[in-house]
Amino acid sequence: MSWGLRNRLDRVLPGLPNGTGSVMFAIDHGYFMGPTSGLENPRETIVPLLPHADSLMLSRGILQNSIPKRTNIPIVLRVSSGNSILNEDLSNEKLCVSIEDAIRLNVSAVAFSIYIGGAYEHQTIVEFSKLVNDAHSFGIPVLAVTAVGKDMNRDLRYLSLASRIAVELGADIVKTYYCEGFSDLIAACPVPVVIAGGKKVPELDALKFARNAISDGAAGVDMGRNIFQSDSPENMIQAVRSVVVQGVDPKEAYEQYKSSL
Repeated sequence: MSWGLRNRLDRVLPGLPNGTGSVMFAIDHGYFMGPTSGLENPRETIVPLLPHADSLMLSRGILQNSIPKRTNIPIVLRVSSGNSILNEDLSNEKLCVSIEDAIRLNVSAVAFSIYIGGAYEHQTIVEFSKLVNDAHSFGIPVLAVTAVGKDMNRDLRYLSLASRIAVELGADIVKTYYCEGFSDLIAACPVPVVIAGGKKVPELDALKFARNAISDGAAGVDMGRNIFQSDSPENMIQAVRSVVVQGVDPKEAYEQYKSSL
């Protein structure tokens, strides 16, 4: 691993050298969902939360139009797209942002979805592999967003399959879902793993699965809707940070969250 790639990876996941988790704030939903609830006005929602995130995962358009130019937060740029929620199969994605443009935007890493078991599995695997070739030639880490076919359960069998394939293809970070037996997934995945927050759940539940994931070996969380769709996004991201980075008990963090409403 080159010095530049290692340096960028440590900026995205600063908890790794310190033995704690990291908080990646996922706000790339609009690339296929449009004006997602809670992100209708991206700049208004995002900017107050920036001090509490270690990195941002977002699209090129939101980076250019909603993130202040003097912001020094590491950027994980979504570079795959090609579908919308109106399509029956969301796996029809390709590389849509060049590595040259990612470098011009001064990103710290790039993110691409692979759909294992999806109709376009082969396409996403090949496109992802090409991205790894290009990104690594410039010392840019690649985050694999793992997804499984719509008829498959998000369980250890399929999530481990998708995560290990991502590593074999050259991923530097894997993003997947938390599941029962998650520690076995971590054992079979020799790169940092961050968990996806997924759909909005009660705040205490989100804090609990974040804590469980870190305890089972995750390098951090990449949480979006469970932060920006909460009643108080700023209080929620601080609660998530206290659990993931500082090791605060989820119930204590939730009480702190409620007391600040």
